[in-house]
Amino acid sequence: MVSRTQKTERRRYNRDRDLGRARKRKATKAGTPAFPIHPEGYDPNAADAKPKQA
Repeated sequence: MVSRTQKTERRRYNRDRDLGRARKRKATKAGTPAFPIHPEGYDPNAADAKPKQA
């Protein structure tokens, strides 16, 4: 028979793992939200602007 501590730790581990799986599954089904990374009118000289192509 396993100890109470070992059983509790295993149950906590399994629960945390399952909660992570549900969160990942939900995020995958929702997909990536559509939003502009660099909207029109964005300053091309800003520090995080897209690099200029030659």
